[in-house]
Amino acid sequence: MFPESLSWRSPRAWLTAAIVLLMLLVPLFAQWAGSSFYLSFATRIVVFAIAASGLNLVLGYGGLVSLGHALYVGLGAYVVGIAAFHGLTNGWAQLGIALALAAGVAAVTGLVSLRTRGIGFIMITLAFGQMFYFLAISLKTYGGDDGLPLGERSQLAPLPALEGKLALYYLALGLLLLVMFLVWRAVHSRFGMVLRGFHANERRMLAAGFPRLRYQLTAYVLSALVCTLAGFLQGNLTAFASPSYLSWQASGELILIVVLGGMGTVMGPLVGAVVLLVLEEMLSGWTQHWMAVLGPLIVLVALVSRRGIWGVVLRWEGKR
Repeated sequence: MFPESLSWRSPRAWLTAAIVLLMLLVPLFAQWAGSSFYLSFATRIVVFAIAASGLNLVLGYGGLVSLGHALYVGLGAYVVGIAAFHGLTNGWAQLGIALALAAGVAAVTGLVSLRTRGIGFIMITLAFGQMFYFLAISLKTYGGDDGLPLGERSQLAPLPALEGKLALYYLALGLLLLVMFLVWRAVHSRFGMVLRGFHANERRMLAAGFPRLRYQLTAYVLSALVCTLAGFLQGNLTAFASPSYLSWQASGELILIVVLGGMGTVMGPLVGAVVLLVLEEMLSGWTQHWMAVLGPLIVLVALVSRRGIWGVVLRWEGKR
């Protein structure tokens, strides 16, 4: 698998531009429909797409299956909630604390996890995620298993107040586009090529003299920072920090988004988040057994395309 090239003459580029344009026009649709639900729902999709983009860096490009990346989403949300609980509502300070804390946690857990392979890596990341999940439950001062309500949303002066749903949506969307661009640049750089090389043939890369731990740990920490950014936005979106944000089920949902949209593609996490969350919302409104319908649909996508929905687009463009 090679990184996606950027050619504005390709149909894929026009499809990408159309998706971004539709995302930009969501607030107008919400205003036309007369319901703020659509704007909140679209913001949730964008936040999940950011977190999935972070996971995609290690899963799609690095071949590292992590069942603990929800840890960093929850970490970002809890930093916002705990800081606001103690009267610190400066969003820049909250974000700085969250990113610094996530970098430290990711460096330590990554050093331990990356010394294993395959199922060992999966189980160790799962163990770290559950460790922090139970830590959140034990914090009775901050709500315990009931979660922590956010008294006041983050203040990101001179940006508009995040109490406004429109401001939060466009902030999240802008950050998503920035993350996607940086991921695209990263996977086209020497760093990205080496990371993908270890995914394709680790023995050959080691023989060429590349240090595996250094590159994979860097990717792991970067992915954790992106997920923490998503957690910061999630806390402000829901005005709540819940232990469920750190659960292994939440990590599994992020993996599902990446696989459904397309592993190792820049657009995959966004497409996967849109498809999965929209299907969840629609099917749950039709039947209480919606998961029995959603499961076979996901299996069908996996059978049709190894690189998910966006992989179908890439394959179609390749045939052209």
